[in-house]
Amino acid sequence: MSAAKIIPGGFTTVQIVTEEVKEICIKVKSEMEKKTGIHFKDYIPLLYKSQVVAGTNYLVKVDICQENGQKEDKCVHAMIFQALPCYGGELTVTGVLHPKTLMDPLVHF
Repeated sequence: MSAAKIIPGGFTTVQIVTEEVKEICIKVKSEMEKKTGIHFKDYIPLLYKSQVVAGTNYLVKVDICQENGQKEDKCVHAMIFQALPCYGGELTVTGVLHPKTLMDPLVHF
């Protein structure tokens, strides 16, 4: 996939997750589980968009497998905000959409 195109005032185009975005997703996994009420057996960040504001918004598609081992075409779409370093760099899950499928587009919510 080529470099993301930045849309002025909006999100970048969809990209394959980077190591940095994977690390962010791993750090907020338990918060996402709380918001969905589901324990994820598998948790594989796939795609993301980002938007620079007073920090960075990440809209991420994560492939999941529920604890009972049933593997379906299920994903979680999560909005994650990372504050600027001068404000502590804190990560917050600001929204979660579930269930989603692998084919569902990443759309701001």
